Amino acid sequence: MEFESLIYQREGFRAVLTLNRPARRNALSPGLVEDLRAALLAARDDDDVRLVMITGAGERAFCAGGDLGAGMMSQGVVTAHHGRAGFADLLRAIRDLGKPVVARVQGDALGGGFGLMLACDLVVAADDVRFGTPEVRLGLFPYVIMATIFRNVGRKAGMELILTGDKISATRGLELGLVNQVVPRADLDAATDALCARIERHSPAILRLGRQAFARMSEMRYDDALDYLNGMLTINTLAEDAAEGVAAFLGKREPEWKGK
Repeated sequence: MEFESLIYQREGFRAVLTLNRPARRNALSPGLVEDLRAALLAARDDDDVRLVMITGAGERAFCAGGDLGAGMMSQGVVTAHHGRAGFADLLRAIRDLGKPVVARVQGDALGGGFGLMLACDLVVAADDVRFGTPEVRLGLFPYVIMATIFRNVGRKAGMELILTGDKISATRGLELGLVNQVVPRADLDAATDALCARIERHSPAILRLGRQAFARMSEMRYDDALDYLNGMLTINTLAEDAAEGVAAFLGKREPEWKGK
């Protein structure tokens, strides 16, 4: 599958999406946003894909945020407004994918790139990368990515990032719960592969049901969430893979998933 600003690769049950604009620190041009969204939809529709990994080309940046040199500030107001809506659609595509998304963060994740990272389900980062929202230093504010920031971190920590524009270390990001693992750069591939492999061994049908339920439940009131999740549990018990999983457990063998 060919894209102008993105590399799409299949590795077993995994679709690897590599932001491929290293000369621009993998900044989010309109073309890259559209390529990434199209690649996610392709992975969603591929029944052999159980997990999506997102990473960046080069070592400097996972993604440096919006590409200010791609006409972002020079377009007409209405055109620019609708063009930027593509990034919001990208975040929705990750939410609605129905498959786990893991970020392999091999470089700095800033601005929109930080929001993209946080939209992923799990994050493994090299120990020398930085995170931040430097927009305020440019007379801008990180409006859209606030939706992902405050679904990952508390108000005080989130507001400090946004209002100061400071960059934080990967270790500090781990302390705040922004990432799952921080490892030496030499161990990044092995750590990411190991995490993905632990997920890929599970039923793709159950992962889809569960991830979709999480996305919907997250926006519900507590009582509504309990009722909804009780119904989803009933649906889960009717799946063929649920019966296979129980049978495999009782038979002390590995399950053979059918994805149904």
